[in-house]
Amino acid sequence: MWKWYNSKIIKIESIAPTTKRFWLQIEGDETLDFKAGQFVTMDLPIAEKRLKRWRSYSIASAPSHPASNVLEFCIVRAEAGAGTRYLFDEAAVDTNIRFKAPDGNFILTDARIAEKNLVFICTGTGVAPFRSMIHDILQRGLPYQNLHLIFGTRTEAGILYQKEFEDLQSKYPNFKYEVVLSRPQPTWNGRRGYVHAAYMEAYPNPTAETDFWICGWSKMIDEAVEHLLLDLKCAKSQIHYELYG
Repeated sequence: MWKWYNSKIIKIESIAPTTKRFWLQIEGDETLDFKAGQFVTMDLPIAEKRLKRWRSYSIASAPSHPASNVLEFCIVRAEAGAGTRYLFDEAAVDTNIRFKAPDGNFILTDARIAEKNLVFICTGTGVAPFRSMIHDILQRGLPYQNLHLIFGTRTEAGILYQKEFEDLQSKYPNFKYEVVLSRPQPTWNGRRGYVHAAYMEAYPNPTAETDFWICGWSKMIDEAVEHLLLDLKCAKSQIHYELYG
């Protein structure tokens, strides 16, 4: 039996032209245990049938220890999406949101964190589960080898959590943060193009100790998996992916 939680929005913040951060607080004395990388399914008032009302979004905040009653989500507005249309146009602070208990297997074990070089490849709000994972690793002080976050988007306006990740990079020597823009302004001094070139150049001959984690639209994921399997000769066990959520 699924467990459902009642919550309300306590804060909304625009982070990019088509992207917002939402903070939900669970009602009452309940807290939420979840694993970094998981998602919740919200029951939004956008249709009569329940399956048409359900929308899943990755949790962008790290698990708290002890567990917290506040969750953060980073959500992009989908052009034809009834769920994001409701969240962006109708929902506000104090709006009630009902959601199902966390789910998903896009999660890291402590052993894998300790043993592997972890390469996180994402576009847009695909960064959400990786933000949760990275903060969880660092906040718990887990032993790790190397963490490399490669974030891709079109323009500088679409970069999410930039200062936060730059600050982490300056504080933790084994954490590397890289931004790739596909349609940058002429003044952009960083990497141009798509995320694929970034990881292929950085890991031309990946060893078995390197894991690649991917989150984004299906086209990007399909291309990344093809490059990793065919061009870089990675084993399937080194590749983990999840669609936007």
